[in-house]
Amino acid sequence: MSSTWLTTRAWLLMLPLLAVMVGVIGWPLAETVRLSFTDAKLVGTGGDYVGFANYTKMLSGSAFQKTLYATLWFALASVAIEMVVGVLTALLLNQQFYGRTVLRALMILPWALPTVVNATLWRLIYNPEYGAANAALTQIGLIDTYRSWLGEPDSAMWAIILADVWKNFPLVTLIALAALQAVPRDTIAASLVDGAGPLRRFRYVTLPHLAGPLMVALVLRTIEAFKVFDIIWIMTRGGPANTTRTLSILVYQEGFSFQRAGSGASLALIVTLIVSLLALAYGGLLRKTAGSMD
Repeated sequence: MSSTWLTTRAWLLMLPLLAVMVGVIGWPLAETVRLSFTDAKLVGTGGDYVGFANYTKMLSGSAFQKTLYATLWFALASVAIEMVVGVLTALLLNQQFYGRTVLRALMILPWALPTVVNATLWRLIYNPEYGAANAALTQIGLIDTYRSWLGEPDSAMWAIILADVWKNFPLVTLIALAALQAVPRDTIAASLVDGAGPLRRFRYVTLPHLAGPLMVALVLRTIEAFKVFDIIWIMTRGGPANTTRTLSILVYQEGFSFQRAGSGASLALIVTLIVSLLALAYGGLLRKTAGSMD
């Protein structure tokens, strides 16, 4: 059987999948690009061609700049805390102690919960009238009166970041814990014989084995955090005063709440471009990390 026939047969077998991808991804993407150059509304047909007016309006607007800053702040803060907490938890669960298996199983629960359930749970915890957060902090004396954690601009974003960290740090823990299982025991034993302390042992023995897997976790979580929508929409709707509004929420509001399909499409493509650039940058870091480990 010739290689040409094998190649042709492979493409024939892939045709149904390619057709589905064109229908599900290709056509909507092409339509979004077309709409981004028009002033089309969500309800109605057509829309006049406006060129790059939607893009310049979005990029130069104060709403986009403020929202971009909020998105970057959320992504950087949540991912950084998740990485630190995830690694520390993995180091703890890698030790030998009674009940370790039970703790490993319980740790997965926050990550297994649907985001809608997680957001609703934390919204109840932050409730200004009967929330558990206010009750606990009042009883231990950290605050004097109940506060509206999601209703104050100074605390709303941090409250959401805490909820997002609780939901997603188990993913980092699982990845780091799997990497820790691959650390050679004889290398650890040799470092103990040499008198290396915990910090030096982590720096020179454990961390090199964690670098590659942690970079993968960093890529996954940064991209997901940059596209965040559901947890913030359920908890604050982007408020108060748009302090927790992210780019994904702005896209939704522009396209559906304000029914400006053209400008909403241009903003969606801008977000897609930013996420693609992040993915390419992280891909380069992954290749560099893998090359340094070889």
